Amino acid sequence: MSDSVNTAKRARKAGIASFIGTTIEWYDFYIYGTASALVFGHVFFPDTLPAGVGTLLSFVTMWAGFLARPLGGIIFGHFGDKYGRKKTLVVTLVMMGAASFLVGLLPGYATIGIAAPILLTGLRILQGIAVGGEWGGSVLIASENAPKGKGVLYSAFAQQGSPAGNLISSGMFFVLALMPTPQFLLFGWRIAFLASIFLIVIGLVIRLKLEEPENMKVVKQKDAVVKVPALEAIKKHWVLILLGAGALPLIQVTYLKTTFATAWATDSTHSWGYSSSTFLGIVTIALVVQFIVQPFGAIILDRVKDMRKAIFWIIVPEFVLMPLMFFAIELGHPGIALAAMAAATVPHSLFYAGIGGIIARAFPTRVRYTGISLAYQLCSMTVGGGTAAAAQWMYTSSGSIVPVAILSAGYALVSLVCTLILLNKTGWTASESSKAEAADEAEFAAARAAVKAERDADSKGVPGATASAPAADSADAVGTSDSVSAADTTGAGSESAPARAPVTP
Repeated sequence: MSDSVNTAKRARKAGIASFIGTTIEWYDFYIYGTASALVFGHVFFPDTLPAGVGTLLSFVTMWAGFLARPLGGIIFGHFGDKYGRKKTLVVTLVMMGAASFLVGLLPGYATIGIAAPILLTGLRILQGIAVGGEWGGSVLIASENAPKGKGVLYSAFAQQGSPAGNLISSGMFFVLALMPTPQFLLFGWRIAFLASIFLIVIGLVIRLKLEEPENMKVVKQKDAVVKVPALEAIKKHWVLILLGAGALPLIQVTYLKTTFATAWATDSTHSWGYSSSTFLGIVTIALVVQFIVQPFGAIILDRVKDMRKAIFWIIVPEFVLMPLMFFAIELGHPGIALAAMAAATVPHSLFYAGIGGIIARAFPTRVRYTGISLAYQLCSMTVGGGTAAAAQWMYTSSGSIVPVAILSAGYALVSLVCTLILLNKTGWTASESSKAEAADEAEFAAARAAVKAERDADSKGVPGATASAPAADSADAVGTSDSVSAADTTGAGSESAPARAPVTP
């Protein structure tokens, strides 16, 4: 079988496995958000609190998971860059599923008092740590196993797990919400969390069959890993980390749709308020739209020569469509609300498909897991986790949805500016190697050439040649961790240093 066929087969396998794994992880993460909007304010907090405060506090516990995500990114980014992507992704899956399962068993405030919200917050933190290490590894398993020049396209497999997990989560709660309210609050919602135990088994079977990306195999074979990836990533690539974080606020608007909007639109104090089942149906259909539309974002970025132009035209409609969605919901007509939410879903779905691959290609292999994780989780901590709580506070304080609509447009503006700057620094053509990728390729090629020259000299008996030649498969070796990587760009985004042949053992 030819190398190209093997590469294509490995890429498809990695992409599908990445999609299924992230679907399970995001299902676990999203059911918490939906439950925060519908259930947790009633179950885990005193019923003597003023209207809306219980929901606001439940959103704060949800934020705790986002605050923990950078810690997960650092921990699992470290292990992912030192020991490989596969083992790390197995651990994150088990951690996430176990935390979700325990939430389903957790007694409420009426049973154990203040311990209920404390334990709930602790389990949410475990979820945050798990997903903090999950996203970067999943994107890299798909993009690093992709054929040359197709990393952005294949990264969409991992990204597709988010709408799939969100869709399953919303669909699950849509069905459960059809139960009478007392039964739903008593035990119905718990079914969504307890089901996680079955999903863990499915995910483990799939992830244990994953293959480590070739570049990571090379780094591990010759012990060229970085001792402390987080320190190197922050020291040498801090500008890229900040730009990556700044590119991501737009994808956090999903929490305005599926979490804040659900609580706001189903509030019984509104004359136009929707029933829980009706609005969850609207959210579920909008997620179907996202699932269908989202892959086209990666296809567009893969086909268009200049990704900067594609990003501009993908994001601009969001400035109008997302704010309009809130005003459409206020009309109280399910059909209009559905049409507006579906339309508002399109721009950020297209953007989400490719942004993981865009950020991943900004970093060299040695610190890529850490770099992409830090960028994503920095945004999640500062923007994602606070989105629902900030929107709820804005609405409660002003009594108007206008500030929330402005907030959604602001996310789009920040993402547009930072993504364009990031592309200018790293390269804007998907089919061509980024600056970091090109530097990696040059270093690996120099290493292979040095090993081949050493082996040829040894076979000819040249005096001074080394006594033993490396094994054939070591032709892909790279330098030791003491060698300077040509892929190490400066924090200011300067041009990569020329590649030099690293020291071979």
